[in-house]
Amino acid sequence: MFKTSIKRAATLAAAAGLAVTASLGVAQAEYPEKPITMVIPLGAGGSHDLNARVITSIIPQYLDQAMIVRLTPGSGGQKGTQEVAKAPADGYTLLFTHNYIDMLQQHVENLPYDPMEDFIPIARVNYAPAGVVVRADSPYQTFEDLVTAAKENPNAIRMSHSGNWGAFFVPAAQIMKARDFSLNLVPYKGGGPAMQALLAGDSDVTMGFPSTLGSLLDAGEIRVLATAGAERMFEDVPTLAEVGVEGDIGFMHRVVLAPKGTPDDVVAKLTEAFNALVEDKTFNRMMSRLNETIDLIDGDGYQVMRQEQDLAYKDLVNKLTSQ
Repeated sequence: MFKTSIKRAATLAAAAGLAVTASLGVAQAEYPEKPITMVIPLGAGGSHDLNARVITSIIPQYLDQAMIVRLTPGSGGQKGTQEVAKAPADGYTLLFTHNYIDMLQQHVENLPYDPMEDFIPIARVNYAPAGVVVRADSPYQTFEDLVTAAKENPNAIRMSHSGNWGAFFVPAAQIMKARDFSLNLVPYKGGGPAMQALLAGDSDVTMGFPSTLGSLLDAGEIRVLATAGAERMFEDVPTLAEVGVEGDIGFMHRVVLAPKGTPDDVVAKLTEAFNALVEDKTFNRMMSRLNETIDLIDGDGYQVMRQEQDLAYKDLVNKLTSQ
């Protein structure tokens, strides 16, 4: 009996030792140990999708793990955003979103998450100016043609967009208010589906960003009527300011966010990887082919911008919804 008790105690001690060793092994394992999922709360084929494919093809070499894109469109971006807000704060689920979903929607809807409380920024990768787009066979040869037709037939011209209060809806509302005309705004699950609606003839006008416009222009499928920004995106296409729409209109910031509570060392590893990414020659070459900028702002810097956006968008929504 005594020998049996000693043997049993030794066995239990050995098992406990193995458990402690295993526990220490887990604690000491370096992030990341498995692939990272980047959730995009928008549909396929849009500028976020295209940018993410470039990011996830290059950044694994700086993380020693794959990064996988998962498209989760729905509810104007809220479906995918909520998924990440509820995900474990371990660095294995990230959100690739933009400023309108991130900071503006809270001022028009009761969200199932709190943007400021449920997320922390990892990086603002770049920004992009929007262009107003019609099919190449459209009767609207210029922006003024579109405005004139819209004033003659209020709400008759269909504009496909990427979701209510999203990256196309907001600048469209600002443009309509500035020039006093109205379009029939039809929501789709992202910029890709909105562009496909235009090409299929289901809408008359939409918007797009450089990464989605270049190949369609080269193929002769679309015509760009005006673009955001102080400088012309295309030599023969006027800026919004040139057609009477002043102000900071039509800019989308592409942002990587993580669930609140993600450990500091994980955030640091991700920050380091994105810093390396934007210096990578292959990444720069691929982004240039997409006609996209590279303009990294780290998480702390973008958090300051988020706070500024919060106030600016509250004011903007009040202006757009006031009679």
